[in-house]
Amino acid sequence: MSILITGGDGYLGWPTAVRIAARTDDRVVLVDNFARRDWVETTGSTSAIPVLDMEARLDAARDRLGIQNMSFVQGDLTDDAFVDEILEVHEPETVVHTAAQPSAPYSQINGERANYTQHNNLQSTRNLLWGLSEHDLTDTHFIETTTTGVYGAPEFPIPEGGATMENQGERDDVPFPAMAGSWYHLTKSHDAANMRLAHKQFDIPVSDVRTAITYGIETEETAVDSRLATRFDFDYYFGVVAHRFCAQAVAGYPMTVYGRGEQRKPFIALEDAVEGLARLATDGPDARPDDHVVYNQVTRAISIVEIAETIADVSEEFGLDVEVEHFENPREEDETHKMEIEHDRYDELIDGQSTTFEEGVREILSILLEYEDVVTAHEDRFLPGVLTGDED
Repeated sequence: MSILITGGDGYLGWPTAVRIAARTDDRVVLVDNFARRDWVETTGSTSAIPVLDMEARLDAARDRLGIQNMSFVQGDLTDDAFVDEILEVHEPETVVHTAAQPSAPYSQINGERANYTQHNNLQSTRNLLWGLSEHDLTDTHFIETTTTGVYGAPEFPIPEGGATMENQGERDDVPFPAMAGSWYHLTKSHDAANMRLAHKQFDIPVSDVRTAITYGIETEETAVDSRLATRFDFDYYFGVVAHRFCAQAVAGYPMTVYGRGEQRKPFIALEDAVEGLARLATDGPDARPDDHVVYNQVTRAISIVEIAETIADVSEEFGLDVEVEHFENPREEDETHKMEIEHDRYDELIDGQSTTFEEGVREILSILLEYEDVVTAHEDRFLPGVLTGDED
């Protein structure tokens, strides 16, 4: 039996693959086309932490963790012939689909990148879902990391999945409406709808894992050896806000809070995100649904200004003097939105949050200081800038 992990070179995909491989005797097959490395390069930035080539990463996993059941295939999931081949050869019992162009700001740059993002993300998922059907693999558990961004920013508490609609005295449970706020987030809204349809038409068991903003620099496994490190982006386009603020603190650069920054966003530590995906992939019948299940992969909501102030406070422990400055917000959003989001199902899956945000920041800063020269050399990438080339 085998487990297929797409986006296996990525920030979330790589540590997830390592944990899954460490917990199972099944063959774990990673797939990636290394596009994320190219996308970040076009922004003029780089991962703060060196990311080795895949062969070196696999060697390190064998040497330091004793992992013998992990292999890699390079290929593009938008190519249906490649998807057909990978499914035919490996016949996965589980697919963990983390591959995507994940940046909302990148998708918003211009029409070319909006089109690229939507084609890349939607075509990949459709190819996988149809491939499972056409290769008689409809018992395969399909796990995808979508995003909490599909919910938008409603004024009511966000449910874990669907919603209840009432009209003319009649009530029914319906999929949550697509209220996404970027061309990227809308791809995940479409993916969620396509997965629901694939379950209905093909009876594929689906876990739609709606991933929050993920922060963190390592997991239990990747901490063993620097060769196992996952990437850490900190630029405007690919660095999530917590990572960008930590990098700004290390560089002695004011933390750039856009607008008032009082809006709350959903967050989860990398360790907790990896753990949930690993349990869904390896816990057997207890984690394998017969149905279509939605998880809000969140541990708490935090305001942007609270993130900045927490990082500033923790930075003092490292002798860093950091200022928090407010700038005009380039995005159209409610800067005071107090998001409430349910995540009981995901909490139960991982047995609760493993680390606090403050602890996560402390870990990030302690490691990121070792790569201060890389961060400071790219501090002009903290803000939007001219890209250096085409994404493909």
